[in-house]
Amino acid sequence: MFYHDSKLQYKVRVDKPNPAFAKLLQQAIGGIEGEIRVCLQYLFQAWGNRGPNKYRDMLLDTGTEEISHIEMLCTAVALNLDGATNELKDKIAGENPIVSNILGGIDPRHVLSSGLSAMAVDANGVPFNGSWVVGSGNIAADMYANVMAEATGRVLATRLYEMTDDSGMKDMLAFLITRDAMHQNQWLAVLEDLGGVKENLPIPNTFPMSDHIPEVDYAFISTNIENPAVDAGRWNSGPSIDGKGEFKTVQGAPAAERPDLGMPDVKGYAQSQQMKDDTDDGLLEISRIPLCLNVIAGLKRLVRRSSLG
Repeated sequence: MFYHDSKLQYKVRVDKPNPAFAKLLQQAIGGIEGEIRVCLQYLFQAWGNRGPNKYRDMLLDTGTEEISHIEMLCTAVALNLDGATNELKDKIAGENPIVSNILGGIDPRHVLSSGLSAMAVDANGVPFNGSWVVGSGNIAADMYANVMAEATGRVLATRLYEMTDDSGMKDMLAFLITRDAMHQNQWLAVLEDLGGVKENLPIPNTFPMSDHIPEVDYAFISTNIENPAVDAGRWNSGPSIDGKGEFKTVQGAPAAERPDLGMPDVKGYAQSQQMKDDTDDGLLEISRIPLCLNVIAGLKRLVRRSSLG
């Protein structure tokens, strides 16, 4: 069950409404780096959690907190849209056709579709995409995905912070930036709670490493033909991060033959030019194909008759 409180998690104040900034804030709501994404990600991970309940409860706590962040941002969008209807009319009625076209950065749908309120879209008006939500059923994989989600979300929030001079908006964004920092640490702490890097990598840690291909195990494969001498880095020499092997560098080289996919399926209706192989410069005799099919059909009828007899 979920409960709600009529009060915001943190104050939202707009000193001077800015419809153009409202459009930018949409990215933090419905964009790939936004709060809808992390909210649903944590909730779906919680609802599908198999294992100790403490991880489920923690994910539910944070996923529910993210609903509060969506509410804060939606409130910020609405406050920034105060007076946008009149401003939109002024832009349309303006003498400058370019200004009329771009509407001074205002999203027309904030007026036309949502009545001066936020929408579940990004800054370009593209609807939120549920395929961004990661819930793999592997808690270690999910925690790394969560760190990435919070990291990119914090990058976005800091960019928005720099794009406004409204002290109220800066204050709200500073709160969200602070919470993003906590959540990055939180997900990394879960990985530590699970035993740390060496216990969890490679993910999944349940697949037998004896089934790995030894020639490429912990090998950094260089595909740069212009620089065969690979620059030394932590990723290509020394002990592996999981402590289960040694990094090495190998030059990329084919270890198998060119794939042969065979001829196109007749029923797939490929072009006639595709109906040839490398041993014949001419086209296959496609005219024989219907004949072959008729022969096969005739044989089937004979078999059916003999079985009835």
